[in-house]
Amino acid sequence: MNDLVSITGIAVGGDGVGRLGDGRVVFIPRAAPGDQVRLREDSLERHRNFARAEVGAIVHASRARVAPPCPHYVNDHCGDCQLQHVAYEGQLSAKRAIVGDALRRIGKLKMEDPEIVEALEEWRYRSKISMAAKALAVGLHPYDRPNFVFPLADCHITDFKLMALWRELRSRLSLLPERLTRLTLRLDREGRSHVIAESAGDPWLDADQLRQALQREDLICWWQPVDGAARVVAGPETGFPATAFEQVNPGMGMLTRQWAVEQLGDVRAQTVWDLYGGIGDTAALLVERGASVISVDVDEKAVTWARTRLPAVRFIAARAEDVLPSLPAPYAVVVNPPRAGLHWDVTLRLTGEPVAKLVYISGDPATLARDLQRLNVNYQVIAVRAFDLFPQTAHVETVAVLEAA
Repeated sequence: MNDLVSITGIAVGGDGVGRLGDGRVVFIPRAAPGDQVRLREDSLERHRNFARAEVGAIVHASRARVAPPCPHYVNDHCGDCQLQHVAYEGQLSAKRAIVGDALRRIGKLKMEDPEIVEALEEWRYRSKISMAAKALAVGLHPYDRPNFVFPLADCHITDFKLMALWRELRSRLSLLPERLTRLTLRLDREGRSHVIAESAGDPWLDADQLRQALQREDLICWWQPVDGAARVVAGPETGFPATAFEQVNPGMGMLTRQWAVEQLGDVRAQTVWDLYGGIGDTAALLVERGASVISVDVDEKAVTWARTRLPAVRFIAARAEDVLPSLPAPYAVVVNPPRAGLHWDVTLRLTGEPVAKLVYISGDPATLARDLQRLNVNYQVIAVRAFDLFPQTAHVETVAVLEAA
């Protein structure tokens, strides 16, 4: 097989995109825009409308190509990053194109690729890392062998503090629960460290021994049974919901929310819904601007903690689609749904009774575009901005601002 492929862009998920001689689109991991590559022998998988392959050799290297600094990226094919081989400016261009393509192709919007806000830090920004456990290995998955786990030595996009904790933990894995399936390390806002051990076996009984061995007073240990709720088994009960959703890039998450809330304009004394509001970070910004806020999220622990932070906000622990009929009509709505996007009933409520302003914060350009296409019945998109919360990966956060048409 002597296929030469010119890489013209980056697809959702981070693969390079080119075309085969027969015109079929081919997706190639670890290829950079501008590369000319020879496909690896026997790697080509042809499907009806597309193909997949691996790089065999780089015949001509793009100017956008750089040497990845992480040994795991090269030697273990780590799947947590997809773009370490692309210079940062190239990553930003690729993410703008991913969002713009989704909005045009799926959302049917006539618009250019949006502006993107570059990250505050390109490395060591993650305040959380979740590792798989399989057999004797605790680490991450290769992109080309998702059922395999390689032992993690260091993750270059994760905070130094968490990696220092991981180096100490690696020699004491025997103190973690038996039949461990997942291990998550997380920093909270007061600088404490959380270890969340998920296992299919008995409860974690050695957590206190682990804290003593590590000599860390600020360490809090959680045990989470598979498909069960996590609970603190050692360390102080601070109330912080370590298993609740929170952006892993706190600084960039704050910039994203600030811009989103600013787009609502003057909301003093206005009722604003904060749907999928999590631990209340967006609600806090809305309160600062004088809004009367109703925040809804399905995670009871997140809502309980948020109530202690923001007594002025009405927090509701429920699915948004279940409670909207009972809520007072809002002037504006902020939605920050999971990557699956808005529940159809939420879309129906927003289109059936349009609000003056709607801000949509999204972690998935495809479902954002789908929902914007559904909402364009009686809204118009007036602004879109992307934010690079996840450097070295193909993920991108997007904020769309809508007004009632």
